[in-house]
Amino acid sequence: MPRNRIISFVLVLLLYCSLAFSQENIKDTRTRIYDLICKADGLLTDLKYMESLQVSKQALNLAYKNKQYDYVAMSYNTIAGCHEELMNTNMALAYYNKALIYSQKTQNDTIKDWIHNNIGNLYNFAIKDYDKGIYHYKKSLQYAQKVKDTTEIIFTEMNLAWAYFNKKDFVQGLPYLKNVEKHLDKYGDIESKVIVNNLFGMYYSSNGNARLADSYFKLAIDYGIRYKQQNALADAYAEYSKHLYQIKDYKNAYINKVHYEELKDDLHNHEKLKSAQIAGIQIELDESRRKIDKIELEKYAQQKNLRNSKIIVILFLAILIILLLLLYTFYKNSIYRKKVNQKLLESNEELKIAKDKAEESSILKSQFISTVTHELRTPLYGVIGITNLILDEHKELENSPHINSLKFSARYLLSLVNDLLQIHKIEDKKIVLEELPLNVLDEIEKVKEALQFIAIKNRNKVMIDVDIEIPEYLIGDKLRLSQILVNLTSNALKFTQNGVIKLAAALEKKEGNTYYIKFEIVDNGCGIAVENQNKIFEKFVQIDRKEGDYQGTGLGLSIVKRLLELLGSSIRLESKEGEGTTVTFTIPFEYDANATKTYIENIDVDTTNVSSYKILVVEDNKINQMVTKKIIEKNNYKCFVVDDGYAALNILEKETFDVILMDINMPVINGFETTRMIRDKGIDIPIIALTAFDKDEITDEAKLSGMNDILIKPFEPLRLFQIINSQIAKYSTQH
Repeated sequence: MPRNRIISFVLVLLLYCSLAFSQENIKDTRTRIYDLICKADGLLTDLKYMESLQVSKQALNLAYKNKQYDYVAMSYNTIAGCHEELMNTNMALAYYNKALIYSQKTQNDTIKDWIHNNIGNLYNFAIKDYDKGIYHYKKSLQYAQKVKDTTEIIFTEMNLAWAYFNKKDFVQGLPYLKNVEKHLDKYGDIESKVIVNNLFGMYYSSNGNARLADSYFKLAIDYGIRYKQQNALADAYAEYSKHLYQIKDYKNAYINKVHYEELKDDLHNHEKLKSAQIAGIQIELDESRRKIDKIELEKYAQQKNLRNSKIIVILFLAILIILLLLLYTFYKNSIYRKKVNQKLLESNEELKIAKDKAEESSILKSQFISTVTHELRTPLYGVIGITNLILDEHKELENSPHINSLKFSARYLLSLVNDLLQIHKIEDKKIVLEELPLNVLDEIEKVKEALQFIAIKNRNKVMIDVDIEIPEYLIGDKLRLSQILVNLTSNALKFTQNGVIKLAAALEKKEGNTYYIKFEIVDNGCGIAVENQNKIFEKFVQIDRKEGDYQGTGLGLSIVKRLLELLGSSIRLESKEGEGTTVTFTIPFEYDANATKTYIENIDVDTTNVSSYKILVVEDNKINQMVTKKIIEKNNYKCFVVDDGYAALNILEKETFDVILMDINMPVINGFETTRMIRDKGIDIPIIALTAFDKDEITDEAKLSGMNDILIKPFEPLRLFQIINSQIAKYSTQH
């Protein structure tokens, strides 16, 4: 008995020593990673970008290996900072987003504060998207207040003031600036003093107080020169130059502009950019290696699952034999049941005939709508394309009422065709909702941009208000959300003159991983009478349509109502004649951090050189041949056109192309069969279907035939080149 106790004691002691050693080893590793991060930050501060990137890479690899996610986030933050300083904005934003993802895996709110603040700086100073910058600054401020870090609070409030000043919104920015001024001596540094004086100069310049503005600008420049604060000094020179130009002191404005340019040239020279790009490529290679390791692990897991599957198959066969015995028993009983059911079958035969006729009618309806939409889109492509070509080649006709009427009529007819097809899909339950990451703020801003021409026409102003509590990415159907917002916002703009339309999104509630987002479209237009408020959501209904005023097909709001029902929501409307209308609805979205991370990491970045692309167009319609060729050649691509599939096969034996644009509905052999024959010859260059068919009707057959993507005619030329560049980039990566 005593011996057993001694053995137990020894085992416990060994276990304790092992744990102590492991903890000590982790502590040493974290110290090494932290030292590397500090070194990289120091090199970044000294403008030694290449060295900073290389040291950050070492810290990143070590942090990944030891699953120290707070240090992974800090390493990505430094890497992003290097790319930001070198004006590589896209790379900087991508790495900041990675840093943000890994920071969410930690409890360290200080890191989250830093990263949101840095992303805010990127949007504010590089991308010039001040609303997004303000969003991230406010997120940063929340974390700084949470950890009670006064220095970070002051620093973030200074950035908030700067962002609002950049928006020319000095009223909202001033309170933040005044709060910074109160604590500047205790918590600020020399650079902050330069920035604060520069901001006060901007504020008084905007108010027309030239004397105070001049005083603050000179104080900022004096601090910057005396203490060698180059970045802040450059900003002060730039803003002072604008102020001097505004008060018509052109000579001194030019002198300060020259000082600004000289400082910027010193900070960013060609050799630093070249060296940093090399180090950035090495980091991307390390990222790829980690992905390959992940794939190998998944492959091993699949092999293990396969072995388990064999056991499952054996059990399944045993169960199947038992089920067959049971089926034999049921067969005996079914002989008796058949006799009983015979009378029922005879009674149901008439119902079946009626059902078959209904199904046949539905099929004929679908075929009719498909045929009509295809036959209308084909000439519309020619009409819209030729109209655009006329405007491009004859700039003097840009304001011609006849050309503009032709263009408007074609687009109106195309809108009618699309609305009819959309309502038909909804009624036949052919719509499949997508589940992809989307950014609510981005979608609302795209709607605002897309409808800007209507806003300008009716002299309206569009305001956006998005709740900062809404996560940056949610899971949902971004296409359907965009359709809903475009229809409702365009209605608000059409029926409002010299007014304000507000697009708002707010977090209504949260249940688990489900976020309920409330959308609101508010206008101060003509309003809707109470007796008409239920009618407007019916098909082909229009209220107060004036003669010659083409307000649409009357399908838009009906489509909105049905799409919201598919999304598990309903629409609410409040309106009063002469005062305006408010439309609200709430949509549930899922939040999935892993799906969001995967989406961000797999965003396609077009890095191709488009100067020498050679494109083959397979199209039988002569007008469409001309339109497509003109669009392509206008973008400096080489374009070759053939009339049918056999002609395409012949030219591919003699020449090589970067991409093929393939029509579907052609005589002799159609686009699908042509694509199969091309693939059978071993030609694997990208093939893009260019067709007037609805995309949902041909997607499956297009994939089976070997096509890489689909573009529906009529299309925007920008979308065509985006797809071409994306497909060529994917092809180049695979080869």
